[in-house]
Amino acid sequence: MANHDPDLSRLFHALADPTRRGILTRLAEGPAPVTALAGPTGLRLPTVMRHLAVLEEAGLIATSKDGRVRSCAVVPAAFEPVRTWLDEQRALWEGRLDRLDDYVMNLMKERSQ
Repeated sequence: MANHDPDLSRLFHALADPTRRGILTRLAEGPAPVTALAGPTGLRLPTVMRHLAVLEEAGLIATSKDGRVRSCAVVPAAFEPVRTWLDEQRALWEGRLDRLDDYVMNLMKERSQ
């Protein structure tokens, strides 16, 4: 069952933190060196590195090293399980709300007759 998928849990854990979401938002513009990612956060480099490790472990980013510069890039395909799960949840809840709406409308019709 997708609800208990450890990979999905890892993705949601990585996305749960606002600092990590901010890093992903920045990386959506294109690859960036770690120092450029750390600057806007106001956090120390070791803390940012821990955030990047969580994102990389979830598969949301890939890192590379060129000399002394470590760069990060977003992995768009890694978001697909989240999108799939959210689409399934949306369909489920839209169906439930449609049935509730039908029920309420029928109830109102019956009461007005």
